[in-house]
Amino acid sequence: MTQNNLILITLLLPLFGAAGIWLAREKPNLRESVTLVTAASLFILVAQQALPVFDGARPEIILFETLHGMPIAFRIEPLGMLFALIASGLWIVNSIYSIGYMRANGENNQTRFYICFALSIASAVAVAFSANLLTLFLFYEAMTLITYPLVTHRGTDEVKKHGRNYLGILMFTSVMFFLPALIYVWFLTGTTDFRLGGILPKGLGKAETELLLILFIFGIGKAALMPFHRWLPTAMVAPAPVSALLHAVAVVKAGVFTILKVFLYILGPTALAGLTDWLIGLAAFTIVAASFSAFNSNNLKRRLAYSTISQLAYIVFAAAVLSPLSILGAIMHIATHAFGKITLFFAAGSIYTASHLTRVSQLDGIGRRMPWTMTAFAIGALSMIGLPPAAGFVSKWFMISGAVEQTRWFVLAIILFSTLLNAGYFLPILYRAFFRPLSAEALAHPHGEAPILMVLALCITAAGTLILFFCPGYLLALAQHLVPAS
Repeated sequence: MTQNNLILITLLLPLFGAAGIWLAREKPNLRESVTLVTAASLFILVAQQALPVFDGARPEIILFETLHGMPIAFRIEPLGMLFALIASGLWIVNSIYSIGYMRANGENNQTRFYICFALSIASAVAVAFSANLLTLFLFYEAMTLITYPLVTHRGTDEVKKHGRNYLGILMFTSVMFFLPALIYVWFLTGTTDFRLGGILPKGLGKAETELLLILFIFGIGKAALMPFHRWLPTAMVAPAPVSALLHAVAVVKAGVFTILKVFLYILGPTALAGLTDWLIGLAAFTIVAASFSAFNSNNLKRRLAYSTISQLAYIVFAAAVLSPLSILGAIMHIATHAFGKITLFFAAGSIYTASHLTRVSQLDGIGRRMPWTMTAFAIGALSMIGLPPAAGFVSKWFMISGAVEQTRWFVLAIILFSTLLNAGYFLPILYRAFFRPLSAEALAHPHGEAPILMVLALCITAAGTLILFFCPGYLLALAQHLVPAS
């Protein structure tokens, strides 16, 4: 089988999986088996293509031409491979978790849930492998539409209201900013192809380059930079597996992935030199403001949502520094945040399933009743803070190193200050869980751990968070293909 055919099969496999899920809709065990087999097969296919990419291959397939210089095409390169590995690998674990969660909570419309999940992963892989900005934009938008039924899964009026907010903000930013940026790039260059180092003409003025930067930054709403961040906390009305999809597997990762792709492959670090100070300021404000919002949120999932906004801003913040080391840290943080944050949302869903607790103030003593869940939560929290032995320390180390390398003391101060804020809203949860007597709410629900499949999934992702700390070599090597100077 040729490498090009392998790309096409990889892109089509989740679609066939979605069809299989629909055909098995009357048999839950078969339906869920199709989900797991599809997820595992997709990860194997993606991983099979990783080694050639690691060795320098850049396989490509063109499906068809639209306008001149704007084909629908796919090409695999290191950043896309990283995103595809995360999306396909965590789909397996999320599917295991989802089976336990959906059954334990008696959720309705489970077939629709699994179909939309498969289609969301299909969109994520298509975004990851896009060879140009047009292809990426189309599947980026498809992801927004496909995840809407997941956000509104429970179907109440309040949930639908929040779902409209989710859809409205993401579609508005794309149509008003992202699409004009795409058209402008094509007008300037005659292409939207991704080329490492950027494709802008050498004589392009600073004002035009900065205009493009502004359009892209505010157009990529899934990155959740302020002021276009409100869709993320309101989307927490979704079930925990969907929250995990939004925050760790696909949606927000598509946002920061697209920003890094634009930085490295469209605008180029050289053209951006001297133009990103305002973006550093915006990202810094988002990091700190979101951290304070997390600090003041008593609802556990809402606290985790604001934490995600802050953590995504770290990626934009580090990329805007334009240091090879800081860009390396931004790339690695896509992976380290994915494993840490999915663990935290898995834990939140497990607490809800076992004890029907949703607020931080209710979690006193829960660590003694749910030791596996809360130990995994502790590992995820350490990663978000950036403390060893969790993976978040590794990516933050490179961000800090990049700031020091360029004597960006403001950047260093923001990272250190926000680290204290992260500790301020995560460590009290751990203190409550392990060192306080059981709360009255917890005593009212005398259950232990959540179903075994849910506990298994969160233990796997917590272990992944530790493994990425002790064995970051492959992740680092992939990232270094994009910033060889580091």
